Formats: sequence, C-alpha cells, structure tokens
Amino acid sequence: MDPRDLPQDWPNRSAGRRLRAGAVDWWVIDTGGPGPVLLLLHGLGASGHSFARMIAGLVPDFRVIAPDLPGQGCSRALNPSRSGPVAMAEDLAQLCAALDLRPRAVVGHSAGAVLALQLARGWPGVQVIGINAALGEFDGAAGVLFPALAKGLAALPFAATGFARLWGRAATVDRLLDGTGSRIDAAGRAQYLRLVQDPAHVQGALAMMAQWRLAPVLAALPELQARVLLVAGREDRAVPCTLSRDWAARMPRATYQELPGGHLVHEERADGLAPLIREWLDQAPG
Repeated sequence: MDPRDLPQDWPNRSAGRRLRAGAVDWWVIDTGGPGPVLLLLHGLGASGHSFARMIAGLVPDFRVIAPDLPGQGCSRALNPSRSGPVAMAEDLAQLCAALDLRPRAVVGHSAGAVLALQLARGWPGVQVIGINAALGEFDGAAGVLFPALAKGLAALPFAATGFARLWGRAATVDRLLDGTGSRIDAAGRAQYLRLVQDPAHVQGALAMMAQWRLAPVLAALPELQARVLLVAGREDRAVPCTLSRDWAARMPRATYQELPGGHLVHEERADGLAPLIREWLDQAPG
C-alpha cells in the first residue's frame, strides 16, 4: 500500500514517514519528542494503526516508534525471504540504528511480541511487554502443512490478488475479527478491511506465515535476562492465555497479567493499555 493512498483519518498518518533501512523500505510512525523511546510492533496481518489508542495514551511523555512490519501495511519488503522472526528482528534492529535510537522498552502484540523478545537478546537492558504473545507452534501436522501452504500461495502469481478479492469483504473481515474474541468499533473494522483488500499486504502476510519458525526464538527464552511482562486477554480465541502464563513462569525476570478481553485487547480498551504500560515501566528497579 502506498502511504499516499491512506485516508486522511488513518491513525497517526501525519506522524508517518518513509525510511530505507536494511532490506526494507519502512513506513514508520514516529511521534518525536525528547521522552524515552518505546518501540511498538504489531501482529500478523495488522499495521501500526492498531496501536492508535495506546499511542494517544503514551505521548508526549514517550517518543513512540511504530513501524509497519516488512511487507505489511505501507512497508515494502525488498527481500521477501527475510520474513521469519530472526531475520525480521535483525531488520528492525537496523531500523532503530538508522533512527539512532535504542528503545527503553519494546511492546509487541501477538507475533510482534515474538519479535520483541528476539530483539531483547541483542539489547541488554531493554524491557519487553508482550500482549497476547504468539509463543506457540502449530500442533501436529498443521505445523508442517500451514507454513507449506502459505509458502506455496506466496509463490503463486496473482494468489495475493485473488485472496484480497475473496477475503476483502466487510462480512468476511467481520467474521475474522469476531474469531479473535474481540469486539472493535466500526472504524477499526474498516481499517482492517482496507488492509485485507490490498494484495501487497496479503502477500506480505503470506510470506510471514510461510517463514515463521519459532524454535530458535523459544529455545533462548529460558535464558533471557530482560525484564518482561506478558499480558493476556482471557477471552482470546486466537492465542490461548495459557501460553503467556506458562512462558512467564519459564523466564527468569518475567511476570504475567491476565485481563478481560480478546486477542485485540489493546484495540478494544479505550485506554489502549497505556496506563498498564506506564505503571509497569515505573516499577522498574532503579
């Protein structure tokens, strides 16, 4: 999607800018300001728009950086083979280097939480907040078949265009969103519909699905020394809250907090979880 095609009322459109770093032509929301930096990472199939309420509750006390992930939203993946969690985290680190910043904390939703945890391995002292963190592999045969199917579809000419036409209908998007256990407002549903109607966005999501291998990330978590908060919505139908609870118990400096809400809990809540994030960061030792 070209940023020029975004509606004027697209969340934080005026704070977005293009930046080439590494293998990505990024579209990045950057609120500016002198405050501590928070890096926000959205989940599969979303974009930085999903943090609109959170950002509103964090600025101006924080400088918020919220990129669209490679191939999704308005970010263009110049090398689509770098859509797995390790490579994507490397590209995000290059983005932050190009911006000459080191975040105080990384907030990730779903697959974005996986990226946040992977980034923390190379950034001593950074803190991580994962919201409905997607820390589980597909079970059984699905773990082989689903990535293989996504890989095949991503390689087929016009497959993304076909998917965008097939799935880019309001009723279909409503069913997909309802399947997360979250109820978001009409404006939020319209934003997801616009994303799903974009073949380039669909192609980026398929590439991410095809290359999403969690084993190297999960294997390192029991040794991760970063301070971590895993937040889970108890009505989440996409990622069971037990995953966050179990992984919090396996990391040396992790805590777990359960809230009412579904997979998109930060979009459901009027405060965008900003007060929870502020309170937890304020409790950091020292």
